[in-house]
Amino acid sequence: MTWRRYVAIGDSFTEGMVDPDPAQEGAFVGWADRLAQALSAYAARSGASFAYANLAIRGRKLDDVVGRQLEAALAMEPDLVSMVGGGNDILRPNVDLDGLAARLEEAVVRLRGAGIDVLLATPTDPRDAGLFKALRPRHAIHTANLFTIAGRHGAHVLNLWGMRSVRDWRMWGEDRIHLSTDGHIRVADAALVALGLPPLDPDWDVPLPAQARGARTVELREHLAWARTHAAPWVERRVRHTSSGDALTAKRPDLTPL
Repeated sequence: MTWRRYVAIGDSFTEGMVDPDPAQEGAFVGWADRLAQALSAYAARSGASFAYANLAIRGRKLDDVVGRQLEAALAMEPDLVSMVGGGNDILRPNVDLDGLAARLEEAVVRLRGAGIDVLLATPTDPRDAGLFKALRPRHAIHTANLFTIAGRHGAHVLNLWGMRSVRDWRMWGEDRIHLSTDGHIRVADAALVALGLPPLDPDWDVPLPAQARGARTVELREHLAWARTHAAPWVERRVRHTSSGDALTAKRPDLTPL
């Protein structure tokens, strides 16, 4: 399959945090941009043009992804849409996982009904993720729901839950929530595989060599620094009902060539 018009919708994961863009200070690249680069190369080898838009904005919940972002994506008449949403909803205390699945399925039905291929993505498995391990039951249910939706409607699934390589903390940024550049590179390869294409790196899911743990006092200092720098501001935003992306717009709002 050669896709020519790819639109990515979602939240910070698809925006690309925290994979810095060397060409623009304060901007991010991310797995979706890297996937678009690979798809553009495939299209070029087939003599086809290629265009890409990324409408994802950090902090957005599923209502925005399957609402405003989905409408904008449909208007662009793409042939491929990656739709990753619900991660910020899952963090809320009283999330309705079945409700999330129902809204995602409605969005998939609309996209597939318009003849558009769809790429979904599961959450990661947080079994080794310290405080985030408490989210494992929610992530597991959401993953099962996504595979069910994909099976019903012929969507592709980027299976982050099954990725061994991203269970290593070296694949994550300092905030421990978003992938590092190396993590985004590997996820882009996983997305190619999910779409039935060969990865750029055949070892994309090979775990890094084991690394000895540091001294416990060093680890404790790192945990405290993380709590001050990342956890506390996140909690403050939840209390104030604000988001880090409230004042932001999409980094690539128009369907344009790379």
